[in-house]
Amino acid sequence: MNEVFELSGDVVTLPVAEVGAMLGVPPSRVQQMVRDGQLLSFRREGEVVVPADFFVDGEVVKGLSGTIILLRDGGYTDPDILRWLFSDDDTLPSTPLASLRAGRHREVKRRAQLMAF
Repeated sequence: MNEVFELSGDVVTLPVAEVGAMLGVPPSRVQQMVRDGQLLSFRREGEVVVPADFFVDGEVVKGLSGTIILLRDGGYTDPDILRWLFSDDDTLPSTPLASLRAGRHREVKRRAQLMAF
């Protein structure tokens, strides 16, 4: 779950406890969400964190969970998935995560399916 990995320092993150407070669930539920593929986390400066861009208006971005599960099922590791979500994609208007946030979840899932198979 929390393999040594680092995203760009520009990526804003939230500690698991803050994510839980925002979602109205205990931190243990956030950790379960990571295990279940609804979210991804990593360690930054010794603390388990979740990218803040995974949330819009206090909810998980639509399509994120399905994309994570699809890529995990295709053999991608969580660090690989995080890198992909935050990397520019020439076949999308921006990064896969920005596209999910903009409501283009079907396009993102199609790209993920092509990568996974």
